[in-house]
Amino acid sequence: MRLENKVIIVTGSTTGIGKAIAKRCVVEGAKVVINGRDHQAGEIVVNELGNDNAVLHIEDISIEGAPQRLVDIAVKTFGKLDAVVNNAAMIVSSNIHTTDLAFLRKVLEVNTVAPFALIQTALPYLVKSHGCVLNIGSVNAYSGEPNLLPYSISKGAMMTMTRNLGDSLFREEGVRVNQINPGWVLTETETLRKREHGLSEDWYKEIPNVYAPAGRILWPEEIAAACVYWLGDESGPVSGQVVELEQYPSIGRNPPKDSSTIH
Repeated sequence: MRLENKVIIVTGSTTGIGKAIAKRCVVEGAKVVINGRDHQAGEIVVNELGNDNAVLHIEDISIEGAPQRLVDIAVKTFGKLDAVVNNAAMIVSSNIHTTDLAFLRKVLEVNTVAPFALIQTALPYLVKSHGCVLNIGSVNAYSGEPNLLPYSISKGAMMTMTRNLGDSLFREEGVRVNQINPGWVLTETETLRKREHGLSEDWYKEIPNVYAPAGRILWPEEIAAACVYWLGDESGPVSGQVVELEQYPSIGRNPPKDSSTIH
């Protein structure tokens, strides 16, 4: 097992990509801290994984003191901390005209500041275990869609944080920091978001080829599979890297003018 005996905090792990990451970590031998805001959903995940493998902490990660409480429960329950996966995020639609400063600050607080705070809080334990951080960003970090402005800004900031800390923390503390930027993933949240935008119940079955050359979009489990490499010892000294997981080039690709934008 590639993550045997590792203890990993996965934020935003009661649903979607985070849940898939947590489940794959346990399959690979790790113990996990499940985090989110839905207690019932979190209990379901922990029951699936087993109380010997997972512990639940329900709290908004942007609340003051939340990072410390997450780290404390990991160490108290499992005795150490080997890795942090910063996955929790606000994925919200808003553009320059509909974004006020309070809203922008809230998105940045959840998507960028809270992950920073968790890394900062976990650092003494990660240094001790020669551990690592894996940030879950988005291909929107490179500019993003017009109606995902605050989200895109926050993920761009996270990407810069990853590259900066990936250099400085590894050089000075021996802690690796890397990032995965998923593309379009079929999560529960994304399914609901597209329905709210007026698409049909089975919108994901009919996606233009320009957005899904494979005939479908990515599954959370495919993102989770890639995370194992970065969380395990196989990635060796690799740090400060950002990797896109999408089925086409994220930069320099020009979709046909007649393609309908639903991504």
